[in-house]
This record gives sequence, C-alpha cells and structure tokens, in this order.
Amino acid sequence: MSEYFSGIGKIQFGGPNSKNPLEFKHYNPDEVVGGKTMRDHLRFSVVYWHTFSNPLTDPFGAGTAVRPWDDGSNSVENAQRKARAAFEFFEKIQAPFYAFHDRDVAPEGATLKESHANLDAVVKIFKEEQQRTGVKLLWGTANLFSNRRYMHGAATSPNLDAFAYAGAQVKKALEVTHELGGLGYTFWGGREGYSTLLNTDMKREIDHLARFLHMAVDYKKQIGFNGPFYIEPKPKEPTKHQYDSDAAACLNFLRTYDLMPYFKLNLETNHATLAGHEMMHELQVAIDSGALGSIDANTGDPLLGWDTDQFPTSIYLTAQCMFCILNMGGFTTGGVNFDAKVRRESYEPIDLFHAHIGGMDAFARGLKIAHAIISDGRLSAFVKERYKSWDSELGRRVESGSASFADLESYILPKGDVTTNTSGRQEMLENLINEFI
Repeated sequence: MSEYFSGIGKIQFGGPNSKNPLEFKHYNPDEVVGGKTMRDHLRFSVVYWHTFSNPLTDPFGAGTAVRPWDDGSNSVENAQRKARAAFEFFEKIQAPFYAFHDRDVAPEGATLKESHANLDAVVKIFKEEQQRTGVKLLWGTANLFSNRRYMHGAATSPNLDAFAYAGAQVKKALEVTHELGGLGYTFWGGREGYSTLLNTDMKREIDHLARFLHMAVDYKKQIGFNGPFYIEPKPKEPTKHQYDSDAAACLNFLRTYDLMPYFKLNLETNHATLAGHEMMHELQVAIDSGALGSIDANTGDPLLGWDTDQFPTSIYLTAQCMFCILNMGGFTTGGVNFDAKVRRESYEPIDLFHAHIGGMDAFARGLKIAHAIISDGRLSAFVKERYKSWDSELGRRVESGSASFADLESYILPKGDVTTNTSGRQEMLENLINEFI
C-alpha cells in the first residue's frame, strides 16, 4: 500500500518542553482529567472536506495545495486513493473520528444513479480502512449547496425538483452513514435562506424545511439509524440571511415544528462570530435547552468578516468551550470536529499535521484549564452567591410559578425601594480566569 505522508510516523506526546513540531505538547490521549482520558473527553474528529478535498483556492487565485494522492481528476479511482491517504492521516494524527459530506468523498456523476454508485465505491474503501485502523465516523452529511441545482436552496427551494433531488441525496447519505456505523448525521443549510424578501415566500420555505426534516426523521426510523441528528447554525454567507442563523433561531424552529426530540445542535466558533456572538454564548444557549450535540472546532479572524475557518489556537477560546462542555457533563454524542483549513500559503502535506497538532494541543490545554477552574470552585461559588436572593421563599415561588404581581407588591412595599445590590466583579473574575491560563 502506498504511503502518502512518508517520513512522518504516528504523532506522539512529547510534553510541554518538546521542541519537535511533530509532537503533541499537551494532548496526551491516555492522560486522565477528571476521571476520563483526554481521548474520551475531546473525541477529536478530522473533516474530509477541508483536509483532503480543499485545493486552497480563493476568489483571487487557483489552488495552491500540493496533495500527492490527488491527480486532479474527477475519477472514482482518484477518490479511492484519496480515501487511503485520509485514513493514513487519521491514524498518524491519532484522531479517533472523521466526518464528511457525500460530495467530498466521491465525484458527482451525470445522474443521481451514477452519483450513488460512485459513493458506494468509496464507501467500500472506508469500510476496509475503518476496520484496519479503528477510526470511526463521527457524522456524515450531504452537500446540498455546491451544485447549481441548489442555487435557490435545497429543502427551501421554490423548485420542487430541487427539493426532491435533495431528499434523494439525503436518503443515500443517511444509508451510507448508517452502513459505516456513523454516530450521527448533520444538516447544514448552506443555501437555506434568502438574498432578498422581494422574491421569497419565507413562511412557505420554512414550512418546507420542516417537512423535509420530518421526512428525514421518518427515514431514520425506517432504516434503524439510532444516531442523533444535528443542525449547524450559520447566520449568512452565502445567503444574506440563513434560516438556521444561530442557536436560538434553530431552537425556536425545532420547537415550532415539533422537531426538538430528534435534533441537537452542532455549533461552530466561526459561525458564532458571524452571528455576533461568542462561542461561549452559543454553547450555553444550546446547553440550557439540553440541545448541544457536537462542536466544529475552528476560529475566525476578527479583522475579517467572513468564514475563514482557521484552526483554533486561542487558549481562552478552548478553555471557555471546555468549561461549558464539562459543566454540561461532557459529550454524550459528537465531539471536537476540526472544521478548519490550513492557510493558502501553507500548501504542503506536512502543514496538515502542524495545524491539527496545534488545535489538539489547544483543546487539551483548554480541557485541563476548564477542569481546574471547576475544581477550584471560586467561580461557581461567586455565581451561586450572586443569585442567593432567589433561594428565598419568594424567589422559589416566583420560579415555580406560584407567585403573582400582588405578591411582589406586598413584598416590596415595606422595603420602599431596592436598597441593596452587589457588584458583578467582572474584572476580578477575569483576573481569576487568568490565574489558570
């Protein structure tokens, strides 16, 4: 079998003092943090699309990526060779999971039947490689945005034929995900939105999207697929407004259309930024509704207003992410999925290792920092103290729904005014976090 990353062995843990760029400095898969190994806490996943199918093009130039496994053809043989290279990388980087879109892994044919056959030919290689390496599929999905048939959307298209084609494509992607033992399935509405309301029946489009997802739920049950469904929010780009714009919008949509029992959210940092939120906000919104399923680990450039999909290197970011996830009780589905790409100037195969090593180390540090903050207890104690008035009899009655405005008036009249308050101590708490960073 060909080796596509020759001269690079399995990436090992070298420790914080290592100067070897091809060693982990902080990610030690077997190290136990809070009763679980780092491997089980973080559940790292490598994405197929950015890592193996992205030629590193941009609007101003052709691709720069040097990929020895890719001959540039649109053949099934080339796709199969790319699959072998992908699993070599997964194994060497010690990633227990991967994720893909259907059109990342196999070329689209002239007909739907041909596309299905192409996908089956590559899935055969995936099955062999999963068996050989032990690497598992975190989640699969269908690309319902690249082909021109989806110019107006897929499940929200005004064209019934596009809607029907999208349904057939998702049906096949679900079957393939199930066949590969995938742990979940993601819906990202790449063009499910609008560019102008002048030509859009928004209510009808959102109704169609809900009907599409209910069909997916029905088919999931029919084939016995037990993994969760995820929705990945994004506010804009390529549309002006996408219907899955942020975590709150997605949750409102799921509740409105009785889909909450079947869906969780897959949240991405760069998408949170585009929505005007911090990732911690999006995580907490999902967690508070019991709906966080998985995360796409990346970051954006704060000076650029588009989806740059950079690898995460900020320890503050990863510590915040892991603080939320640990307080949730950790992942029960999903994991830390590196939906990130190397920069266009980082074009050599070895750069894929540098990027993933950095992201994995950043999340390992974030995990340890978050665990230390939680174990220390000062932050949680401060928050508990800040809300202590709500633990009074009246507070409990308000929260349980047994108090009225008249009760509030009777309570506050003898006081005359609100005479006590406490400082939020934001600066002190930020200094506290810095103790651990």
